[in-house]
Amino acid sequence: MLQSEHDSSESRQEESSTMVSSIHSRRLKNLSLGVLVLQTTSLVLTMRYSRTLKEDAPRYLASSAVVSAEVIKIIVCTLLVFMENNFSVRAMNQLLKDEIVRKPLETMKLAIPAGIYTLQNNLLYVALSNLDAATYQVTYQLKILTTALFSVSMLGRRLGSYQWLSLLLLMAGVTLVQWPMATGGDSEQKVLSGSIQFVGLMAVLMACISSGFAGVYFEKILKETKQSLWVRNIQLGLFGFVFGTIGMMVYDGQRVTQSGMFQGYNKITCTVVVLQVRDYFTFLSIYVSIYLCIYLSMYLSIYLSIYLSIYLSIYLSIYLSIYLSIYLSIYLSIYLSIYLSIHPSFFFLECSVLFIR
Repeated sequence: MLQSEHDSSESRQEESSTMVSSIHSRRLKNLSLGVLVLQTTSLVLTMRYSRTLKEDAPRYLASSAVVSAEVIKIIVCTLLVFMENNFSVRAMNQLLKDEIVRKPLETMKLAIPAGIYTLQNNLLYVALSNLDAATYQVTYQLKILTTALFSVSMLGRRLGSYQWLSLLLLMAGVTLVQWPMATGGDSEQKVLSGSIQFVGLMAVLMACISSGFAGVYFEKILKETKQSLWVRNIQLGLFGFVFGTIGMMVYDGQRVTQSGMFQGYNKITCTVVVLQVRDYFTFLSIYVSIYLCIYLSMYLSIYLSIYLSIYLSIYLSIYLSIYLSIYLSIYLSIYLSIYLSIHPSFFFLECSVLFIR
């Protein structure tokens, strides 16, 4: 009876811990999805607003914003590596030397995705300078299709029929968004608007292709090696900084020489640069939420286990003492009463013998 109660309490404890972990994982997924949607939407709207804002001062350089974002990525990932090494500067320096400087071939593998990501980030500025935010946001979702195609060809993944159908519907939706609408107006203005939209459309399509290839290639590198994700991102950011600086000096070198790299920067520009570090800040928020979820679940499990063990031990000790005392008193009283009623003379004889001795 006691064993069955103990087993049932353990099963209830396991069910409660499983329920708590499932609730935490569900909340974590919802939180991650909400952060991703909020960040992506705010980035598109803010970037579009910054590229179409009319001011007396010169507009900021898109190439400069890309370089600034790469610097922030390197700083964030370095801080994360510093945290992973228990806030030890010596251990962090040793790790970076071992993984970056002493493994040049592994480091050079990140040059290809870094160059593609740098090109993609510059193309996104071109696209948002020539397309409205809604058209850009819908068209840029083609990166899901390109990522799926590259995953099938490079990683050997298999997609189900419903997944292929979803990708076809996505492509059809993007095509309908780009369908020309019959509107009145000057023909010359139509041609000018059409040429601007064509430039933006080509820029976002090239960004989708480059995003799909670079993402799958980077995932393949991560699966083939055992290096830390943050170290890989530092390598990626270093190459991105080099390529971005070269592109900035080639295309905007004269303007940088005349007015400086940070010409036209304001609060909106700084917001765009911070939001452009979307992969890292989004992943950082997910990483922190996962860490808090694991910490809280471990804390709750330890607390509940200690509390339940103390509670059960006290409860069982009190319960057993009361149960045994009542059981023994009733059993002995009944036994003695029956025994004395059946053999009273034998009982008194034994008592007299003991008294004589």
